[in-house]
Amino acid sequence: MKYRALGKSDVKVSEISLGCWTMGGRNWVKGQSIGWADVDEQDIKTAVDYALEHGVNHFDNADVYGNGHAERMLARVLGAKNKDAIIATKVGWFQGTAAHYYEPKHIRHQCEQSLVNLKRDYIDLYYFHHGNFGENDEYLDDAVDVMHRLKDEGKIRLIGQSAYTNEDFLKLIPKVKPDVLQSFANSMDDRFLSNNQPVRKVMENEGISFVAFSPLGKGLLLGKYSKDKLPEFEEGDHRRNSKEFKYEFLASLEPKIKKLKEIFGDTQENLVRAALQYLLSFEVTGAVIPGFRNLEQVKMNLSAADNPLNNEEVAAIKSIFRDMQNY
Repeated sequence: MKYRALGKSDVKVSEISLGCWTMGGRNWVKGQSIGWADVDEQDIKTAVDYALEHGVNHFDNADVYGNGHAERMLARVLGAKNKDAIIATKVGWFQGTAAHYYEPKHIRHQCEQSLVNLKRDYIDLYYFHHGNFGENDEYLDDAVDVMHRLKDEGKIRLIGQSAYTNEDFLKLIPKVKPDVLQSFANSMDDRFLSNNQPVRKVMENEGISFVAFSPLGKGLLLGKYSKDKLPEFEEGDHRRNSKEFKYEFLASLEPKIKKLKEIFGDTQENLVRAALQYLLSFEVTGAVIPGFRNLEQVKMNLSAADNPLNNEEVAAIKSIFRDMQNY
């Protein structure tokens, strides 16, 4: 396993790390499903043990994943190895009784609660989970102030900013001064990473790393789903109503997956390598954080480690998905 430094820090994370969203199970925020079907904790422990044995040292979590359930599960399955792991978590989608997610006292409370949940004295990487700081950014300055105070107090080591648009990143980077940005990125949509993107230039100029969630496109890049047999997800699984799993999108994706298989091979391992190593071909990428439910998925993800793409392979992937960017 190869490791990359986050931003300008000495914190080095495994190129292929693990996202813990699935560990939260079913969850709703303001009536909207943001969770997954429940996972088996023993399956998670077996998968995490394997990941640790094969060099994974970075686990990405959030307070809203099961409203603390995923943080507590991660602490349990890591056990004595907790202190050696690099753990990221986030604040911003669990509002509690606060008027806004980013009220300063709420941020401090959630940080303290995450420390309890994770059984840690500090959080390695603490993110603002989104870019909505209230009307006219009314909470922005105070939220940034408390985040930096938490860092000064030693409760967090690095500051992260997660967002979903170039505009939010460009607005927030000068204020937040993050070490790391996080957002979705995959072969179908690399809007924050490709050469002509303004956020990519800012990351390069400021020495900021990018952590990519959904690097496998929720499994779409593995050819797991077919337009001829539409997937059925359990109640509470956020994919249930997603356009990506409907007929039209799957019909447009299938010929592209076929081209990928012709170039890289038709096994799941071949397609995982193409997806993960494509993102790792960008120098600003600090890590990819595919989700997982069991040992089989972790083994598959880690099969892509230490097997980078050459320039021609990267160019081929860009060509295949050129007309899907920003889908």
